[in-house]
Amino acid sequence: MVVHAEPWINFDVGLLADRFWANTINGLAYGSVYALIALGYTLVYGVLQLINFAHSEIFVIGVFAVYLTFLGLGFEPGAIPNLPLAAIILDLILAGLVAMAVSGLAAVGLERVAYRPLRRRNAPRLAFLITAIGASFAIQQVIRIWRGSNPEGTIRLLPPSPVFTIFGAPITNLQIVIILASLAMFVVADQFVNRSRLGRGIRAVAQDPATATLMGVNRERVIMITFAVGGILAGVAALFYLMTIPQGAVYNGGFLLGIKAFTAAVLGGIGNLRGALLGGLILGVVENYGQSLFGGDWRDVVAFVLLVLILMFRPTGILGESLARSRA
Repeated sequence: MVVHAEPWINFDVGLLADRFWANTINGLAYGSVYALIALGYTLVYGVLQLINFAHSEIFVIGVFAVYLTFLGLGFEPGAIPNLPLAAIILDLILAGLVAMAVSGLAAVGLERVAYRPLRRRNAPRLAFLITAIGASFAIQQVIRIWRGSNPEGTIRLLPPSPVFTIFGAPITNLQIVIILASLAMFVVADQFVNRSRLGRGIRAVAQDPATATLMGVNRERVIMITFAVGGILAGVAALFYLMTIPQGAVYNGGFLLGIKAFTAAVLGGIGNLRGALLGGLILGVVENYGQSLFGGDWRDVVAFVLLVLILMFRPTGILGESLARSRA
């Protein structure tokens, strides 16, 4: 008897064509989450030249803040809430605000405990990188000890339902909310950095920390605000992530997502806010195309191969402009 093994890679152009618009919209929704997390990476790198690998755990803290808020509001895992739409929206907003506050405070605490002592001692850059990796694993294991290794139960407040179609591809309420709200958050963050007084301080420290300090800019305050803003954006991403993947509250849930968000930041141009948005959206769309073209197992491979190809021809990323040179 001859056993025909399954091919280790597919090349299904027909499936890609059939699901082109569905993959595009779904990729934009996933890419919006990547972009929100990537903004945290790119802000910290722009100011400190630091790759904050523990940012993925700040995101996970936000995910658990959302989940525990759902439990505190009386929602049970597996149950379908029987509430008016307005009440569900208010509950989601409340959970998002809690996640933003918790993630923002966690990011500030991380900066004060892990990174500030190193700056005061003028530690080499490698020490910051090792500390970031160590802090990431430490936070991850604390969450595992606290909540266990298994994913939390599924709580879905807003089930996805088609609202309209584009070229036959259904567009759900969740996709609309996530894409539009993420773009709104990006606009707020971009305007904050480019037009506000605190934003000018962030750009000044990113361009020349010593000169900025001589001109009266409080560098430590700017760094704290930068971490806080990144944490707040990670809290928003946590809400959207749990709305999309209700079973996503797990201690190591930020590992792969954090790597992809960092990939998005590098893809668009590390230290560039608009590059983080562009990189996140491109990454989300391309990995969905790759999943249809090559098979589901190749989704992550396609994402990272894209990064390598972009960096081969444009090492600074697609936009490549640093935070210090951004202008209103």
